[in-house]
Amino acid sequence: MSILRIAVVGVGAEEGSRARGYLATIRKLGHLYDLCALCDAGESALTAVGENFGVTALYTDVEKMLTNEKPDILFVLVPTDGQTVVALSAIRHWCHLITEIPYALTLGMGDAIHRAAEEKGLKWEIAENVWLWPKVRLKQEIVQQGLLGDLNHARLSYPAGSYHGLNAIRKILNLAPLRAQGYAQATEVRPYRNYGGGEETRRWWESGIVEFENDVSCIYEMPTSPGAKRGFHWDIEGKDGYLSNDDLVLYSNGKEESYTIQEEYEEIGGKRVLSAVSVATDPIVRWENPYKPYGVSGKDDVAKAAILESLHTAVTQDAEPVYGVAGGRVDYEMWVALRESAGRQGQWIDIPLTEPTDLENRIHSEWVRYYGGDPVEDAERLLGARYGRLSAMWTVAGWL
Repeated sequence: MSILRIAVVGVGAEEGSRARGYLATIRKLGHLYDLCALCDAGESALTAVGENFGVTALYTDVEKMLTNEKPDILFVLVPTDGQTVVALSAIRHWCHLITEIPYALTLGMGDAIHRAAEEKGLKWEIAENVWLWPKVRLKQEIVQQGLLGDLNHARLSYPAGSYHGLNAIRKILNLAPLRAQGYAQATEVRPYRNYGGGEETRRWWESGIVEFENDVSCIYEMPTSPGAKRGFHWDIEGKDGYLSNDDLVLYSNGKEESYTIQEEYEEIGGKRVLSAVSVATDPIVRWENPYKPYGVSGKDDVAKAAILESLHTAVTQDAEPVYGVAGGRVDYEMWVALRESAGRQGQWIDIPLTEPTDLENRIHSEWVRYYGGDPVEDAERLLGARYGRLSAMWTVAGWL
């Protein structure tokens, strides 16, 4: 099997960052990847991470890293505001790409990355993780096997980054979204520290409906408090039963039969590793962890491994990434359509979106105002800009 050279830009300021989680997973997939170089604007974090993962090619200049190291793949893990600029730079250097979620700050920015990559025959995967969590994979299998019967509706509560939750709903339903109607309101709350460390006294609350194929609808809410008791929650209902968090309930002879999703573990290399998740129906429905031989166990680590494997397969076998542009775009479209509808007094918005929305135009304008140029047209000039943790979409829409 071909081992590809992968470089990572953005190592995370904190020990438990998603970036460092990806680095740990890359190290476990040594049969797929050689972690050849790291880049980050923060020298202390860069040095510490380099020592931790045994990487000696360390850079604070991404252009210099790409020129010197010539990796096969660049994994873009910089803050959201910087992803388009860095991705376009990688494409100029003929690198295949993995970028963090979402698709981009605006659909237009993502489309620009897609066009640039496509013109050079390069592969681009987007690191959406939630649909790849083991229990969510099992839920997809439960629905695809028809245990719930004909589907009728879903409910979703997701306190932050709602494209994640919308992604899970879409993948479990296995249906295309058709249109959305939304409501949003900024509410005053007690002072708190936002993701960027500043003080805020306002949060956005969103709700709405996404209509899918086959007359299936999803009732959606983004509550004002990420610590809300309900937290991340989704239900999928069908004629013959429903899924609610970790429980499967099936209707039988006027009664309800409940099955809780079970995790199965085994010891590999002296460590307890997830081997499968299942429900004890008759017959049993099981999803097995293909990464257990490599010691990949946590739900998000399993998702990370799947994302990394997806791009490796795409590059080495000239295939399409498993999620890719099509998945990334439609999941972000749903969220944009919900908020655009809210801005139009609840008008239904058709999906796919074919023109830039007012919401996206405002996000784009905020980005240009803050950084002094266009993320696509001026990408090369703005490559060295300092991109903060809070993005333009937080400023405009209260989104992370």
